[in-house]
Amino acid sequence: MEHHSNILIVDADQTLSQALEQMLSSRGHLVKRTSSGQDALDILVRETPELMILDLQLPDVDGWHVLEQASALGDACPVVVSTARELPEHAVTALLNGPGDYLRKPASAEELTVVVQRTLENSRLRKEVACLRNQKSERFGQPLIIACSREMRQVLEMVEKVAGSDASTVFIQGESGTGKELVARAIHYQSARADQPFMAINCAAVPQTLLESELMGHEKGAFTDAKNLKKDLFELADGGTVFLDEIGDMDPAMQAKLLRVLEERTFRRVGGTRDITVDVRILSATNRDLRRAMEDKSFRPDLYYRIGVIPIQLPPLRERRDDILPLAEYFIGQFNREFHKNVQGISRMAQKILLEYSWPGNIRELRNVIERSIILECEDQLLVENLPRELVAQSVGDNIGPLNFQLPPEGVNIEDIERELIRQALEMAKGNQTQAAKLLHLGIDAFRYRMKKFDFM
Repeated sequence: MEHHSNILIVDADQTLSQALEQMLSSRGHLVKRTSSGQDALDILVRETPELMILDLQLPDVDGWHVLEQASALGDACPVVVSTARELPEHAVTALLNGPGDYLRKPASAEELTVVVQRTLENSRLRKEVACLRNQKSERFGQPLIIACSREMRQVLEMVEKVAGSDASTVFIQGESGTGKELVARAIHYQSARADQPFMAINCAAVPQTLLESELMGHEKGAFTDAKNLKKDLFELADGGTVFLDEIGDMDPAMQAKLLRVLEERTFRRVGGTRDITVDVRILSATNRDLRRAMEDKSFRPDLYYRIGVIPIQLPPLRERRDDILPLAEYFIGQFNREFHKNVQGISRMAQKILLEYSWPGNIRELRNVIERSIILECEDQLLVENLPRELVAQSVGDNIGPLNFQLPPEGVNIEDIERELIRQALEMAKGNQTQAAKLLHLGIDAFRYRMKKFDFM
């Protein structure tokens, strides 16, 4: 899922900057634009954009001055320099090796999208590494991976063994949302390579026509728009780790080139004639069934057996139910801080529903559910009424047999069912609210909340 970021466009060409704003806004980014270098500096002092796209030819202030002043700020945002002028090679190299990038005008929408995504991702990775280096008593891996279940404890044991080994390739497989990238980072930051770069790329997110250039770089003049030398992901990660997410979406031609890198640890940039040797650990991941992909000829068997020397299989959340509530509690703490809430726990009925739901979207879906619930929650507990209806409906459906209830073709209102359960519980308990709450596995406060909600008191 693409991260939506605050982006500042500084360009004197109003037509171009407006088109750029529309394109980025259509992808969910929050965009602010100006044609003045001084305005840009004022904005950077007041705010902290996650990315600035900067034209060097501005009417009031030289673009290099804006870049210099922006870099001097304490929490400087990465900058993509966009210009029609030819830049000196040392300037391009400085941009590419720092928290920024370079884009030669005119640029295609596809090229711009890739550069923006890459720069934002690299910026986030740099911040994460800086944060990790300040955590003197913790490693990134196990403390931040919730593993109360036997299944995940076994995974973490494997992570620890792999991290301490000299294994050059590791294959992480699991459904979407199971935490494959988190495990990849755990391997890196528990290894001897922890102080070296961790570079990640989503092979499904980059157009296949640009993937080779992203992975292996290109020489100046290699193709029409290759105005300058571009270093590749493997070179930038030399000594560290490269994480290839969604490797199952890589086309066969690129698979063959990756296989050579894996076997020989050498490659050539696009348009290059010189072999480049790198020392990287390559972690790959996919949610696809690669054995089936081999059968339909969309994935090379030799590459599969090369990346699959050490496989790590992540269980889906429905197979590690002991982790559901600890994960939910972790996310509650996270979103309490983010949204300035004070939710202290989960009601018993809400716990029951969370535990019984099948979680097709795995941890990512659980995180989204908790985020939504915390935003809507006004009580000191996370209650059933703040959970999405599909969760509640599935729980009611799974337990509907003993009530002799069958869902009619036209459907039902879930609140009508909840109201009826409250009525029946009070009737069975002869009006004793404490006993009625126990029948529904609710705390007395949560039960009285529902009584008031449905006009029983």
